[in-house]
Amino acid sequence: MSGISSAFERARADDRAALIPYLMAGYPDATSAPEIALALERGGADLLEIGMPFSDPLADGPTIQRAGIASLANGTTVTSCIETAAQIRQRSAIPLVLMGYFNPIQRYGSERFFTDAASAGVEGLIVPDLPPEEAGEVRAIAQQHGVDLIFLLAPTSTEERIRRAAAAASGFVYCVSLTGVTGARASVEEGLEAFLGRVRRHTPLPLAVGFGISRPEHVRQVAQVADGVVVASALIDLIDNSAPEARLRALEEYIRSLRDGARKGTPVPVGTVGGQRADDRLG
Repeated sequence: MSGISSAFERARADDRAALIPYLMAGYPDATSAPEIALALERGGADLLEIGMPFSDPLADGPTIQRAGIASLANGTTVTSCIETAAQIRQRSAIPLVLMGYFNPIQRYGSERFFTDAASAGVEGLIVPDLPPEEAGEVRAIAQQHGVDLIFLLAPTSTEERIRRAAAAASGFVYCVSLTGVTGARASVEEGLEAFLGRVRRHTPLPLAVGFGISRPEHVRQVAQVADGVVVASALIDLIDNSAPEARLRALEEYIRSLRDGARKGTPVPVGTVGGQRADDRLG
């Protein structure tokens, strides 16, 4: 069983959803990511998603775009992203999933990329702009190196696209909670349970939900219907708004607060925040 599968099994045995926080390699500076990763693990992360910056991140909203631009300015490359994963692996056994766009991977060389990533301890890869119809060669290389290739599905995905992605995926399936780009939102989209039900008809793999998850209430909602919860933009915001000397503690405490909400139990109704309708809270 892979480290990714084991992490989901442990969370399931604990009657909760797996918590998957995101960090950007090379952000907020060239050397901080490994310490950030360890703080997230101390807070209760089950897996870590490590972003590889790209100049045209079509699936990302302004927060992660901003972090990516800063990371590139800090000199981050595909090589340094893999080195970041290796540095984390030297100090932790937590499963590591790289997330990046296909152009830099192709330029690096797919065979070389998976060889180096696997050697660094990477166990999964998310490529938002690689559709399952065109992923055959990459998927074969990933399988040779024992790296799970994780595909994204959205509420607008057709049954055929769901079927293709589910058949090609390993590790877990990343289910986007909304139509649009990444970014913290006030509430979780309605219709999530029905969307996940459509995906579950095609795969036994765990389903992780991301995009717009930022509050314990969101995690509690999603944990009732999903196997994992991905938190990204809210973490970047927290890094930006924390003093450097307080940053690691703030991240650890934030993840701990989210993990408390990941346990299966009575959900907060979708569309509400802290007992109020999201539009009431914002109005």
